[in-house]
This record gives sequence, structure tokens and C-alpha cells, in this order.
Amino acid sequence: MRPMEHASHTDIVKRLKRAHGHLAGVIAMIEEGRPCLDLAQQLQAVESAVTNAKRALIHDHMEHCFGEGVDGGGKAAREALAEFKAIAKYL
Repeated sequence: MRPMEHASHTDIVKRLKRAHGHLAGVIAMIEEGRPCLDLAQQLQAVESAVTNAKRALIHDHMEHCFGEGVDGGGKAAREALAEFKAIAKYL
């Protein structure tokens, strides 16, 4: 695989930093003894933020990396297909 930064990576990093902040907040809530319902709601928000970041990353990867590999044909297409199969398990 080749290291590559896509235009969406900046947005994905922002999403993950927000999720990181929310997760730190949940930890603080646990330490403060907040009600489980509040904790569950905040954990759902963290999970959703991470899921959305993951989905954006995978969709971006499929559009750019997979698309480029298929356009090249031959060995590049086979490598792109193998990479697609590998990343698809995270959907």
C-alpha cells in the first residue's frame, strides 16, 4: 500500500478529534458518578462519530484508490480488488 493523503483526511481528523473529546468527557462523567443513562447516551454519540469517520474514510478510499487501480487494469486492478476486499470487512 502507498501512503496517501486524500482531501477528506482533514475532515476525518476533525471528526475523530471531536470523538476523542467526547470520549474524554464520558470518562470524566464516569469518574463523577453520573447516571448510566447519561453515560450510554454519550457513548452512543462517540460510537456514532467514530462510525461516521470510518465510513467517510472507507468511501473516500474506494473512490480514489480502488477507482484508480481499476482504471489501470491488469495487475493494478487485481491489487485494487484485493485492497477493496481487505477494507470492506470494516464496513
